[in-house]
Amino acid sequence: MLDNLDAAPGRRALLKNALVLAGALAVPGAAGAQGRLTSGDLRPMRQPPLPNHPTYASPIPAEPILASSRVVRPALLRAAMTSLQQHGSRVRQRDRMAIVDFAVGSSEPRLHLVDLVSGHSTSLLVSHGSGSDPSHSGYLQRFSNAFNSNASSEGAFLTDDYYVGKHGRSQRLIGLDPTNDNALGRAIVVHSAWYANSDMIRTHGMLGRSQGCFAVGENDLDLVFANLGPGRMIYAAKV
Repeated sequence: MLDNLDAAPGRRALLKNALVLAGALAVPGAAGAQGRLTSGDLRPMRQPPLPNHPTYASPIPAEPILASSRVVRPALLRAAMTSLQQHGSRVRQRDRMAIVDFAVGSSEPRLHLVDLVSGHSTSLLVSHGSGSDPSHSGYLQRFSNAFNSNASSEGAFLTDDYYVGKHGRSQRLIGLDPTNDNALGRAIVVHSAWYANSDMIRTHGMLGRSQGCFAVGENDLDLVFANLGPGRMIYAAKV
């Protein structure tokens, strides 16, 4: 466990683990991969159908982002580790974290549960906010920290306590950056939802949208809660 990293030796250990983790998650055949990665694992994200008359510019990248559901992209991992160092005094538990890759579409597993000690990762589907994707293209177009925006926010979130609300079992989040510091007041939380289940991909080609929350599949919530718990970090970005 890497729970006490405020001392210099702890920080050096975290940086060492981060470098090892980056190699483990980005190099074929290393820890965290289910067997050796091949060129077939790195593929353009599937493009869901766009509305007939979109009113917003297409969010589909001009150059498809190459990604695999089995690894975290190195640039995103580096940004997440930098954020973890920046917010080290507020993140008590630093053995595991979640990284959300909003650069890829909702049809792909983009919530990565990362074990910073072993280098293993598990990837799940997660929805973004309707305010971040008004045309419902399946791709996040913009972030917002504004109240009533129904949009996803970017940055580092600290996981807080559990409660039962209108979405059932949920976990509160505290925004640690100026880009998401309204998260608690906006009730941006982790919860499960039917529209984040994998069968939505088969029937609609993409997940449904939340009101800015990290909505995961109904069968995935226990796994998310077990890996996070209070006092850990979720990092969400479009790198």
